[in-house]
Amino acid sequence: MLPKINKKALKASGIKFFIKKDRKEIARAFLYIMKNDLKREPFGLLEDLFVDEELRGQGIGTELLNMVIKEAKKLGCYKLVATSRYEREGVHKMYEKNGFKKFGIEFKIYFK
Repeated sequence: MLPKINKKALKASGIKFFIKKDRKEIARAFLYIMKNDLKREPFGLLEDLFVDEELRGQGIGTELLNMVIKEAKKLGCYKLVATSRYEREGVHKMYEKNGFKKFGIEFKIYFK
């Protein structure tokens, strides 16, 4: 028989960074701040860094990334995790250029 699994509610917060042009969102990134039992400090999760296809290559993504990194540091995060799909080699190069290291594999399960 397996031991009882306990659960404890945790709180997380998030910040959306975005750029609008002509009332249309042309770029965005989400920073989620979370805690675990490994460290006293929180960690950040960068999710959905996006720049409109027509505006890519102009430094907008790098600016958003730098803003997220700066905010994560300001909030005392000990690390920032970024995810990306395999085929997004340009994004991978941008992450690596800004200090990120390839670390592992991400697994997902979609419910809808």
